[in-house]
This record gives sequence, structure tokens and C-alpha cells, in this order.
Amino acid sequence: MAAYLLRRLWQMVPTLLGVVLLVFALFKVFGGDPAEVLGGLNAAPEQIEAIRRQLGLDRPWWAQLGLFIQQIVTFDWGKSWATHEPVAQLFATRLPATLTVMLPILLLDTLLAVPLALAVATVRGSLTDRVVMIVTTVALSISFLVYIIVGQYVFGFQLGWFPVQGWSDSLWTNLTVYAPLPVLLAVLVGLAPQTRLYRSFFLDEIGQDYVRTARAKGMSERVVLLRHVLRNALIPILTNIGLALPGIFVGSFLIEVFFSIPGLGREVLLAVNRSDYPVIQAVTVYVALLTMGINLLTDLLYQWADPRVQLT
Repeated sequence: MAAYLLRRLWQMVPTLLGVVLLVFALFKVFGGDPAEVLGGLNAAPEQIEAIRRQLGLDRPWWAQLGLFIQQIVTFDWGKSWATHEPVAQLFATRLPATLTVMLPILLLDTLLAVPLALAVATVRGSLTDRVVMIVTTVALSISFLVYIIVGQYVFGFQLGWFPVQGWSDSLWTNLTVYAPLPVLLAVLVGLAPQTRLYRSFFLDEIGQDYVRTARAKGMSERVVLLRHVLRNALIPILTNIGLALPGIFVGSFLIEVFFSIPGLGREVLLAVNRSDYPVIQAVTVYVALLTMGINLLTDLLYQWADPRVQLT
């Protein structure tokens, strides 16, 4: 296990280096001149040149690349060009709000989709199965923006169950007052595709020979489903969760904007509108690191789910 972990960590280095070079090249070639953006339309050439010197943009490209790599290694991205707030402090203050929304979405999405899909798979071809498939298909056809608009109108304005906007310094207040509505809507959106996908995983396992053998030995249906079918279907389920987690992280950005949650996502969108390159670059690299870390964790969980899996 230790040798595999070290080998995987070493293999992540060239991948991360490729991401760094790609991000640097994209911002350098296609990003435009940040000095002109920050200086504004009425800035004199001398002011723009002074801004370029201040930001280090007058240096050769290899010196700027070295500074970029140094920022990644030291986790010191300097200050935001728009707000002059240290980027590290910006992450530290905005990330808790994002996690307050993202983690409940991930947990509820998985905890609800897995048993629902298993229950539907056991009654394949029945009226219940067909109704669930029709409902999930209709749910997949509706845009997330429609869920947000209708959810805010019904649950917020008409019923008054949840506030539409707001946030506080209390974690408990955020979890019980401000986060339930965006979490509920996000789970409703994610539940339909996850249920359909996990149902197909369970159906593949139910049709295997070992399931018929277990039933022939007199095992109860509960034991067959939970001990054998669920256990063997965990590997593709873990793969899907690992692939979906970065998407949930990025998808929470949209939720933060519509519900005025002071999280990292709303700050990133503001940084894009303001051409705040240090913030955008930091988020891009961190999302790449998050994706690679999740892939590594998923591979390690494979062996926990099925001891027959050999990590090589």
C-alpha cells in the first residue's frame, strides 16, 4: 500500500506540471493584458506601465513562470488584484461556506440514490420501476435554473419555509436555516441521474451467476442484496462518486450566486468578471489538485470495497 501510494504521488507530479504549464500559457496568450484591465479605459500609458511593473508583467516569460510555480509550491498567491485581499485569506474565509453546502449535497445524494436504486432494481419491470424511470427521465430534462427559480418561489416566497438569501457566522444556523433549500434543490437535481445509473449497476450484478448460486443455497433476499450485490456494485459507484465530486464542487458555485452565499464560488465568478488573475489561477490549480487527490482516494477505496482488488 505504501509503495503504491508513493508511486501514485510521484506520477501526479508530471500531470500537475502539465496543468500548470497549460494554465500559464492560456492566461499568457489568451488572457489579455491585466494592466490595461486594472488601469481602465482612461489610464495613461505611464500608469499602465507602472501597473505592469508592480505585477511583474514586465519580466520575461520564464521569470513569470518561475514566479507562478513558486506561488503554487509556497501556497502564496499574493493579493487579489481587485480587492487587494491575500488570496490565501480569501480561500480560508470563503471555503467553509462552500463546504457547508457541498458536503451535505454529496452525502445526501449518495445516501438516497444508492438504496433507492437498489430498491428499484429488485422490482425491475414492475409498475414502480416504470414510474421511477419516467419521473427520473422528466427530472433530467429540466434545467437546474428551473429548479432554483421554482424552489425559491414555492418554498421561499409562497410557503415561507426557508429564506431565499442570507448567511451567518454560525455553522449550526447555516446548516439548519440557510443551507437546507439550496441543498434540497441540488439533491433533487442529482438524485435522478444517480438513481438511473446506480440501478443499471445493480441490475448488472443481479444477473450474475453468483447471485443465482447464493439464492440456490437458501440465502435470504436481504442477504443476497446487501452482502453480495451491493458489495460488488460499490466499485462502479465509488468511481462515479469520485468523478462527480469535482463537479459538485464547481456546481456549488452556481448555487452560491443565486442564494447569495459568501462562498468560494461566488468569489470566483466575481474574479472572472473583474479579470482577477491570481484568484482564477489559484482556483484552477486547486481544482486540478482536488481532482487528482479524489482519484487517488477512489483507487484506495477500491480495495476497501473489494479485497480482491490489487493495487499495482
